Amino acid sequence: MSYRVIADLSPAERTAFFERDAGIDAVRSDAAGIIDRVSTEGDVALRDLASKYDDVEVGNLDVTDLAERAHEDVDDEILDAIKTAAANIREFHERQVPDDWRENFDGRELGRRFRPLSAVGVYAPGGTAAYPSSVLMGVIPAKIAGVDHVAVATPPADPMNPVTLAAAHEAGADAIYAAGGAQAIAALAYGTETVTPVQKIVGPGNKWVTAAKAEVRGDVEIDFLAGPSEILVVCDETADPELVASDLIAQAEHDPNASAVAVTADEATAEAIDDALDEQVEERDRAEIISDALDNDASGVLLARSMSEAVLFAEEYAAEHLSIQADDDEAILDRIDSAGSVFLGPNTPVAAGDYASGTNHVLPTNGGAKRFGGLSVDAFLRSTTVQRLDSEGLDELSKSITTLAEAEGLEAHAESVRRRFE
Repeated sequence: MSYRVIADLSPAERTAFFERDAGIDAVRSDAAGIIDRVSTEGDVALRDLASKYDDVEVGNLDVTDLAERAHEDVDDEILDAIKTAAANIREFHERQVPDDWRENFDGRELGRRFRPLSAVGVYAPGGTAAYPSSVLMGVIPAKIAGVDHVAVATPPADPMNPVTLAAAHEAGADAIYAAGGAQAIAALAYGTETVTPVQKIVGPGNKWVTAAKAEVRGDVEIDFLAGPSEILVVCDETADPELVASDLIAQAEHDPNASAVAVTADEATAEAIDDALDEQVEERDRAEIISDALDNDASGVLLARSMSEAVLFAEEYAAEHLSIQADDDEAILDRIDSAGSVFLGPNTPVAAGDYASGTNHVLPTNGGAKRFGGLSVDAFLRSTTVQRLDSEGLDELSKSITTLAEAEGLEAHAESVRRRFE
């Protein structure tokens, strides 16, 4: 591949970068059909769809008992890695738990309290790769929030991936179901003979999963509609092109539709990143997927006229993963508000956040970072405001309340205040 100049991008090329699409429209109708089948036929539909789409004949849909055995039997080195990641994820997310509070405001005792959802579903992708890390990222914040029933749905396999099962057990999942794709989302949303329905569904997935989440939203809560993985690296002449290229390739290996972008104001650096990509791709196990991702219209190495232009591009891009590899990375960070998760410096690969640093890797894509953040403990909590007024506090507010109520034509509202002083 060869770098492109930002100033020379055509309108169509700019659209490809800034209007990234999760691709759900093409499959949404089919996903709706799957959801209808599962909500009507329950477990029968889940087994039939597993045979059709996963090429697996499923016996027990509930594989919770397999998780404990997997946790005991999985390789010690892998289990230690799971435990380390889980401990770091817990430590980071425990800092997010809000405290209930009440304060007195001159006769108005006002406050806020937080209560967890009672049942949550976590989707963990399967298919071309297994994602035990997604299990940890979804289950642990939910349990920290106090959710009673946290269920994991992950595509069926023969045998089920023991590392995914072990991660679910380590994270504290209460139920694990062998169900994938749109059918898993339907089962979590509406329940089946085996699957307990939940109030909210979180976790990444392919376009079928995302389309299903779009369909069930409203009947249950979801985290957000996410597309393929994204990375944007903002770098200057001090960056190591080999490291920049390795970070781009790491995210590109997720999916042929992944977006991997590097932007710099230094022409020599842009050329060196291009060269490093050409050298490294063929060394990777998933080289074909990586090549497809790097060749798509939303990927590339871009040359800016200045670092200011590079920063403006990054803010408009609103990347899922933003890596800043530059001499003054903190100053650049201060100028960028829109990013799912930020990785500062040459020793902070995105893979650290993907697995074990402690931050959550369930993040907004397709520019969603302009409107909301990634998965956190907050996602599993409901807040309720609480208030108590004494007579003096109500008296002080009474004129404002009655005036506004009457201005809105709601006379009974005003009367409910006046009666307290008769």
